[in-house]
Amino acid sequence: MTTLPDIVREITRVAPDVVARAATFQAAILADVAGRRGTLHGRVAAVDARMSCAGPAVTVEVRPGDNLAIHAAMALARPGDVLVVDGKGDQTAALMGMLMLSVCKKIGLTGVVVDGAIRDRLELLELGMPVWSVGFNPAGPTKLVPGRINHPISAGGCVVNPGDLIVGDADGVVVIERAKAPAMMDLAAGKMADEAKRLKDIHAGKTESKWLPAALRAAGMLKD
Repeated sequence: MTTLPDIVREITRVAPDVVARAATFQAAILADVAGRRGTLHGRVAAVDARMSCAGPAVTVEVRPGDNLAIHAAMALARPGDVLVVDGKGDQTAALMGMLMLSVCKKIGLTGVVVDGAIRDRLELLELGMPVWSVGFNPAGPTKLVPGRINHPISAGGCVVNPGDLIVGDADGVVVIERAKAPAMMDLAAGKMADEAKRLKDIHAGKTESKWLPAALRAAGMLKD
């Protein structure tokens, strides 16, 4: 039996053209066409509602309150990647702050998602690096405990594999499996068109939902 090393340096990423198309859609649209699954828990929220990102995942697993593996992952990440950190939802110490996130921006990462705490909130608002986290804590992390890089992780209750498509915005973060992502793009475009038509109808006063009677009957709430 072959075991993976703790640090996996080479991964297969979702294709750049798929990332470019995904960046034009809301996370909510992609979550809907992906079967209403793959979204991180709402505790993982954007530092600023105006932030958005799309890119392939570089995954990191750390012990609560220790960020040694995050530093190593940053050194391996490529421009366009999204760093996704399984910090176990811990809020007792910040895993990242202004200095590390400035490095992330400088090397060209498109986003950072931390299932854990970060710090330096006001400076991060000025920095403009798209970041999602569970919250903030002024305490700094240790750099002592081994972690894993580019292994499957659980972040915000969602499985994230290295190279998966990550899309984040004001509503939160959605993960779409790398192999599944290309097929979702046309579905997302179709849903966008449908919603645009529905909104146009609403503005014209056509507020009824044609699907509602059948759904009520199927649920036993309305008799024929």
